[in-house]
Amino acid sequence: MKFGVGQAVTRKEDVRFLRGTGWYVDDVTLPGQAYGVFVRSPVAHARILGVDHGAARTMPGVLGVWTNGEGGMEALADARTGMGVRNADGSDGAYPAQPHLARDTVRHVGQPVAFVVAESEAAARAAAETVTVEYDEMPAVIGSAAALEPDAPCLHTDAPGNLAYDWEVGDAAAVEAAFAKAAHVSRLRIDNPRIVVNTMEPRAINAAHDGARWEVWCGTQGSHAMRAQIAAALQVEPERLRLRTPDVGGGFGMKLMLHPEYAVVCKAAELLGRPVKWTADRSESFLSDLQGRDIVTEAEAACDADGRILAMRLSSVSDLGAYPSRAAPACHTTFCGDLAPTVYAIGAVHNRVRGVYTNTTPMDAYRGAGRPEQNYIMERVIDRVGADMGIAQDAIRRRNLATPDMMPWTTALGVTFDSGDFPRVLDAAMERADFAGYEARRREAARRGRLGGIGLVCYMERTAGGPVEQARVQLIPGRDGAPNVARIWSGTQSTGQGHETAFAQIVRERLGIDFDAIEWVPGDSDALPAGGGTGGSRSLLMAGRSFLHATEDVIAKARAGAAEALEAAEADIEFHAVEGGEFRIAGTDRTVDLFTAVAAMPPGEARAGDAVGLIGEGGVNGRENTYPNGCHICEVEIDPETGDVAVTRYTVVDDFGTLVNPLLVLGQVQGGVAQGIGEALCEQAIYDPGTGQPLTGSYMDYVMPKADDLPMMDISFAPTPCTTNELGIKGCGEAGTVGAGSAVICAALDALRPVGVTEIDMPLSPLKVWSAIRGASARMAAE
Repeated sequence: MKFGVGQAVTRKEDVRFLRGTGWYVDDVTLPGQAYGVFVRSPVAHARILGVDHGAARTMPGVLGVWTNGEGGMEALADARTGMGVRNADGSDGAYPAQPHLARDTVRHVGQPVAFVVAESEAAARAAAETVTVEYDEMPAVIGSAAALEPDAPCLHTDAPGNLAYDWEVGDAAAVEAAFAKAAHVSRLRIDNPRIVVNTMEPRAINAAHDGARWEVWCGTQGSHAMRAQIAAALQVEPERLRLRTPDVGGGFGMKLMLHPEYAVVCKAAELLGRPVKWTADRSESFLSDLQGRDIVTEAEAACDADGRILAMRLSSVSDLGAYPSRAAPACHTTFCGDLAPTVYAIGAVHNRVRGVYTNTTPMDAYRGAGRPEQNYIMERVIDRVGADMGIAQDAIRRRNLATPDMMPWTTALGVTFDSGDFPRVLDAAMERADFAGYEARRREAARRGRLGGIGLVCYMERTAGGPVEQARVQLIPGRDGAPNVARIWSGTQSTGQGHETAFAQIVRERLGIDFDAIEWVPGDSDALPAGGGTGGSRSLLMAGRSFLHATEDVIAKARAGAAEALEAAEADIEFHAVEGGEFRIAGTDRTVDLFTAVAAMPPGEARAGDAVGLIGEGGVNGRENTYPNGCHICEVEIDPETGDVAVTRYTVVDDFGTLVNPLLVLGQVQGGVAQGIGEALCEQAIYDPGTGQPLTGSYMDYVMPKADDLPMMDISFAPTPCTTNELGIKGCGEAGTVGAGSAVICAALDALRPVGVTEIDMPLSPLKVWSAIRGASARMAAE
């Protein structure tokens, strides 16, 4: 069906984005609008001796100034992580609560200390600059290794030794036995550096209170989830808030999470009886947006004489920053720790992860939520095994891949894959990339004075099932010349993925109605009883299936109208999702289209309250995961005189099961690969190890990938349909990021090994690469 499932339909939403008519939180201005500005800590670790905001209160246009525990802010409940993990011995981890405005102590640069509200943003900013805070600075802890030093300053009295958790998964005894009989052991240290999320649209919130209930506009990845988090901080029932989410300019996991500013803004709106808006500037985003990655791993692999990995042992330290954010403890443990072997049939695995607190911005899930880090670890391990044993990149991977005849396959860590043909995906990628012909391209690069390298990696993603998701479809028959309209709602929220288009395609496929008649309604917690939000590449898996059930509900309810129009019994009427949607009396040529059937329904029949037209609803509450997988092949050229690394060719073959819209999938993979290349080449959040000051606090210092850093990408698909959901789909939103970082680094190592560089980690800054080449040259000369 044209514009149905499987069609490469261009995005409906792009028309307004390209015309500049998108509608974001900062575009929302309410009657009586007031504006807020936060006073933030300029130091990483200090006791607060006093705050003087007397001058600010008297400045023109100022409506209120608050610090922690005064003027009504004392009613806020500190924020707590929602996903703490237990220690390996079964005891609880240490998860201190985070105050929304600093109480007694600041623990990272940028932590909110006071909040100023005024008639204009300029007035609020001017007043905020007069607030003076007296700090008694204390030593800062920067870096996960420093946090675990015996004499390290302790950030929280309820987290001794700065340790949040000591978690493990796997069979340590089986791993030890395998190492004892191994013919070869490879060892290496792997660093996934910290990064800044850098969404195009900064965080923003606008809250109003009518004396009984809040109406909140916020850039989120799901209205219901954010409503629940803010309500918990306000210590009220979620129903006391209506949370609305308009267009969102990027989320990447960060906008799923509660940040300290949100509850403060809502409370100020209640206390003032005025709507209060706060929009972060880019400097605030660098200091206060939850950051990502940041895990250091010691890895070991035990192999037989042929390079088959018998066992793998991992020991990692994850830097959580100053406080445990909502999902931070899970990012490198339950989100991905049991995925350590990825697509490889490794006999035994033991994975230990410790989480620590440091005087840095808190960390949480970032596109892939631990899976890019875990995949990077696995691919670096298998790449090192191949290099150590003299086995080619493709051969070492093929030798260890799980095969299709093993499906459903349960890994050494208990994860069960329902489907997948990993060798077929590998073969397809090698053919498209002309892997066999690479040596000629390497020689050509050498003639130009460049070091050429190729990296081949396999990846596996786990996309999340659950929590609950809901969808609604409303059909409004046109009257008096007005067109027919179908409105659709979902509890998940687009942050740029194209939900408005993909969900419309499902509705079109199931009901046959005009694609252009389908209108997406922005996120609204009042519109649906529940919603899970977008995250973990779950939107199509959960919301897409919810729309299947909602359209079934539409058909079931509209059958009464068809019976009325056709003067037949409902039991005799069939529905066909042809153009326009058709009810037919079985065995006859008597038909009526879907909208006509809805128009013929008795007044009040199958409607929700006094809503116009027919409303169908559906939802899912399943926990089934999907396991997208694929192969990335990257080629690089390195200038040995400058250390500059150029990505010259990039090939991806993905298994995403059934594709609802191949064009949207291509866009998701391209964007994910771009982010992965950015991490590999240039992105890193760096803090001064002595003071804890961010050294990469703006785009002057924090390097983002540019268009000319990225090659044209050859992206194709080799699907094996998923067996755990009725659409046969596997999530695609994070997959590009999962594979890209390791592909670039493996390619760089392939280029650098001939000049003596055997290890290097992200990011591949020119200075780092140049220094590694010079260091290797000096060592080789000394030998």
